[in-house]
Amino acid sequence: MEDTAIVTSIDLPISTTVAEADGAILEITGGTPLSGQVTISGAKNSALVVMAGTLLCSQLCRIRNIPHLMDIERMGEVLIALGIKLKREGDALVVDATTIAHTKAPYDVVSRLRASFFVIGPLLARMGVARIPLPGGCAIGARPVELHVRGLQAMGANVHIEHGTVHAYVPGSGGRLKGAKIYLDYPSVGATETLMMAATLADGETIIENAAQEPEVVDLANFCRAMGARIRGAGTNTITISGVPSLHSTDYGIIPDRIEAGTFLVAGAITRSEISIAPIIPEHLTAVIAKLQEIGGQVVVDSPNRVRYMPSHTIAPVDIQTGPFPGFPTDMQAQFMALMAVCEGSSLITETVFENRLRHVAELNRMGADIRLNGNCAIIKGVHQLSGAPVLATDLRASAALVLAGLAAKGTTTIQGLHHLDRGYDDLEGKLRKLGANLRRYHSDGPIALGE
Repeated sequence: MEDTAIVTSIDLPISTTVAEADGAILEITGGTPLSGQVTISGAKNSALVVMAGTLLCSQLCRIRNIPHLMDIERMGEVLIALGIKLKREGDALVVDATTIAHTKAPYDVVSRLRASFFVIGPLLARMGVARIPLPGGCAIGARPVELHVRGLQAMGANVHIEHGTVHAYVPGSGGRLKGAKIYLDYPSVGATETLMMAATLADGETIIENAAQEPEVVDLANFCRAMGARIRGAGTNTITISGVPSLHSTDYGIIPDRIEAGTFLVAGAITRSEISIAPIIPEHLTAVIAKLQEIGGQVVVDSPNRVRYMPSHTIAPVDIQTGPFPGFPTDMQAQFMALMAVCEGSSLITETVFENRLRHVAELNRMGADIRLNGNCAIIKGVHQLSGAPVLATDLRASAALVLAGLAAKGTTTIQGLHHLDRGYDDLEGKLRKLGANLRRYHSDGPIALGE
C-alpha cells in the first residue's frame, strides 16, 4: 500500500458533537408520501469490529465504505489512544497499526461504546496483554462479557476483572495464545468476533462451536482472510481458525448496512410509498423482507444489489419473534413496532435477545399507538392514524422507530435524544429529505446545519 499522510482524528457525522446532538431536536411534519432511491451506507456493526481487527496487522490497512457515525468516531478514539494512526479519505479509513504504543483502552470512550471491547481479542493476540474497561453503549440489556472471557481463558489467557476493568495477559515468554475448542452457551456476535480475531494469530487450531452466523461475522472473517488469516466456516455455527504468525496489509470494503436498509424499507411501508434501496445484499434481509411481504407489500429485486418496496393499500398485522441470524433481527424490532402500530388488526412482538429493548413502547403510545407490554412481549392493536407529539429516543433503534412513526403521523413530531440516532445512521435526515420527507433538526436558538 502506498504511503499516506496520517492524522490522529476522523470526522464526526453531520458536523455535530455528542453534546450538540444531546441538545438538538428533530422536527418531523408527517403525512407526506415518499418516493425515490436511497443509497445505503456501510454496515456500522461490521465497520466497528473491522476497525478493531486492524490491530492484528502490523502494516497499513485501508477500509472502504466506512459510514460517518458517532460510534465510528468513538472507535477511532479508542484506536488513537492505543497509539494507532488514522486518516479519513472520503468513505475510506486508512489505519496504521504498525506500532501499538499502549495496551490499555481509555475508560471514558469504552464506557460509551460497547463495540470498543472488541479490541481485547486483537490486543491479546498481537501483544499478549490487554486492559479494557467493561463496555457501555445503549442501555438495552446486560450483554455480559463472560463468553468473551471464558473463550480467551480457554486459549490460555489469564483474565480477571478488577475495578471495572478486564485485565488479560498471556503467560510465558512467547505471549502467544493457544488454539482451543470453544463452545458458546449462546451464539453471541461479540464473543464470536472477539474469539475469532484472537485465534487468527494463536498457536494451533481454534474451533468455535455454536458460533454466531450474522453477516457481520462473515464480513469480519473475510477481512481477516484478506490479511492472510486462515478461517473457514464463517456464516455457519462452527468456525475453524488455523493460527498464522502474522497478517499483511489489505484494502477491504465493508458490506452494506442491512439494518439501515430494513429501516428504509419500513419507511416505505409505514408511509405507503414506493422506495428503491441500493446497494444491499438481499440474503441479509430475508427475515425482514418476509415480514414486509406478509403485511401485504411487495419487495421486488430489481438487480443483485437493489430492491424496491411497493406498498399495499392496507397493512396486515404480523407476529414477530426476534432471534439470532437468520432469525428476525432484534435491531429491526422497534421499527416494525412502529409499523404495526398502524396496521389493521393486532400483532404480537416478542423480544428474546435484549431484556430492556421495549422502552420505545411508552413513546409510541404518546403518539396514539395502542401497545401493551407483558414481560418481553408487546401486544399491538393497530390504530387508524398516529398523531404528532414530543417524544424522547431511548436507544439507537428506538430513535429510528420514532422517526418512522413521525413520518406517518398527523401533525408535528419532535424527537429529543438524537445522540442515539447519530450513533448508528449515516445522514438519515438528509436521505429522508431526498425522498420528500418534511423534517429539520434545530436547537432552541434555531436550525443547525445538516449534511446534504
